[in-house]
Amino acid sequence: MTIDRTFVERNRKSTERIRSLAARLSDEEMQHPVGEHWTVGIVFAHLAFWDRRVMYVLDMTERDGKVFIPEIDIFVNDLSLPLWAAIPPRDAAAIAIETAEALDRRLETYPPELLEQVRGASERWVVRALHRNEHLDEAEAALAGG
Repeated sequence: MTIDRTFVERNRKSTERIRSLAARLSDEEMQHPVGEHWTVGIVFAHLAFWDRRVMYVLDMTERDGKVFIPEIDIFVNDLSLPLWAAIPPRDAAAIAIETAEALDRRLETYPPELLEQVRGASERWVVRALHRNEHLDEAEAALAGG
């Protein structure tokens, strides 16, 4: 089966959304609440964390020659929240951009047979735009007063 390569452009666009949002926000806006416990800066830290998780999945899958599924659940967000909140928002944005760019490049050149296995385990590990855009939409809505 040939993998649908539209994820490449979708991921690039979501990375550009991260870069564009980070570039246009003031320091005060980076601290703007997004939901009950998050800020825009925390959104960036969260995106960087989960993109790095996918990079780890790709590393281990390539090493083992079969899909690697880490044992990690949603509770990680709650446990990581104080750490993400301690990261200066501009630093969180820079890390999110750097990580998204590195992951996009990695996914674009990843061995196709392994990429199919990874996507079979989780489409969101390949189409990072799904996760990124979900949280960028939330941050932009919060900034707009929504």
